[in-house]
This record gives sequence, structure tokens and C-alpha cells, in this order.
Amino acid sequence: MTQSYKQTPLQDREMKNAMLRGFKRICPNCGEGDMFDSYLHVVDRCPACAEDLSQHRADDGPAYLTILIVGHLLAPLMIWVFTEFRPSAMTMAILFSVSTVALSLYLLPRLKGVVVGIQWSKGMHGFGQPG
Repeated sequence: MTQSYKQTPLQDREMKNAMLRGFKRICPNCGEGDMFDSYLHVVDRCPACAEDLSQHRADDGPAYLTILIVGHLLAPLMIWVFTEFRPSAMTMAILFSVSTVALSLYLLPRLKGVVVGIQWSKGMHGFGQPG
């Protein structure tokens, strides 16, 4: 005798809210628990609602998005600063190296939260599966 299991439909999860909660680094489900227990390590379960967050597969996506955003913000700014103020090469190197590192360190965990939020809202990689 075989048993058949009826897969429950994925509840309607609003992607915009999940992305905003991910950017704030909080649980995409309840909006209360912390999504990260360290700089980039996603918790297995939300401490507030026990939502399983271990299914995420963010991989290299947040890093690519960070590079894309930081490059598009700082490259035009670098050109503008050089043409307007003509600082020395050392000043430019120090200013934009520090800016690049600081902006990257700020954006990387937030963009990882956004990617996890998108995956959660769309039911990707096992999110929303019964079990």
C-alpha cells in the first residue's frame, strides 16, 4: 500500500517585505528575530518564530551584487573628485580604498539578507516545503 502526500501550497509571501527585512538583517517571516548570528552566518532557525532559515543558498550572489553597487557608486564619484579637485594620486588611493572597503563591509551582510529574503519569499531551495 502506497501513501500519497499532498503538498501544501506555498503561502503568499510578499517579496518586498522579505527583501526589506533581509536588508535590516531580521527574519523574513516574523520581522523580529535576528537573521545572522555573526557577520555573514545565517542562523539555522529564527530565534523568535523558529522559521527554518538553513535552506538558503546565497553563495556568491551577495558578493557580486556588492561589487556591482560599490563600483557603480564609487567610479563616477572618483572621476568627479579627480576632475573637480585634482588631488594627489596618494590622496585618491587612500580615500577611495577606504571608501570601497567601508561600503563593501556595510553592504555585504545586508545584500545577503536580501538574497535570503528573496529565496524565502519565492520558496526556493526548500523554503516553504513541508517537513
